[in-house]
Amino acid sequence: MHRTRSLLSMAGLALLLAGCGGLPSASSDKSGKVYQRESFSAEETFSRLFDANVDATCEAARRALLSQGYVISKADSGVVRGTKNFQPEGEVHVEIAFNVVCVGDGPKQQIATAYVSAQQDRYALKKNPQAASLGVSALGSISVPLSSTQDSLVKVASETIPAGEFYDRFFTLMQRMLRENTSNER
Repeated sequence: MHRTRSLLSMAGLALLLAGCGGLPSASSDKSGKVYQRESFSAEETFSRLFDANVDATCEAARRALLSQGYVISKADSGVVRGTKNFQPEGEVHVEIAFNVVCVGDGPKQQIATAYVSAQQDRYALKKNPQAASLGVSALGSISVPLSSTQDSLVKVASETIPAGEFYDRFFTLMQRMLRENTSNER
C-alpha cells in the first residue's frame, strides 16, 4: 500500500512537471522584457536637424506646441515641455506630454538638433459607490448604498508614441514656425 502511494505520487509529480513544460516561459513573455524589442533603428528617429541656434529651435518648438493647444509647463535653456488633454470617449481621458530637447551642433553651434518624444497616458473613469452605515442598537450596524458615487480617473496605459508621421508633422510645423520667426526678425 505504501509502495503504491509512492508510485502514484511519483507519477503525479512527473505529470505535473510535464504539464509545466507547456506553460509560457519568462523569455517568451512579451510584457516582461520590452527592451528586447527596442531596435535603435536609424530609420526611426525622434530627432531633426534645424538650420538655427538652440534658442531659435526651441522657440519654434514652443510656438508649434502652443499653436496646437498644448499647455507649456517648461520653456527654458534648451528644453520645452507641454501637455494636451483629450476625451475620445465618454469615460476615457487621454493626455499627451511632449518633451523637446534642443542641442547645438557644429563648430559655432549655429545649427541645432531637436530631440522630441511624446508620451500618451490613457485614463479610465472608475466609479466607487458610496455606502452609509446606520447603527441600530438592537440589530447592530447596517450598510446602505447611496445613489451617489465618487468617481476618479485611473491610469490604465502609458506609452511613448512611436516615431513616424506624428513626429514628421510636428517637425514640419516647427520648420514653418522657424521660418516665420526668422522672417519677422528681418
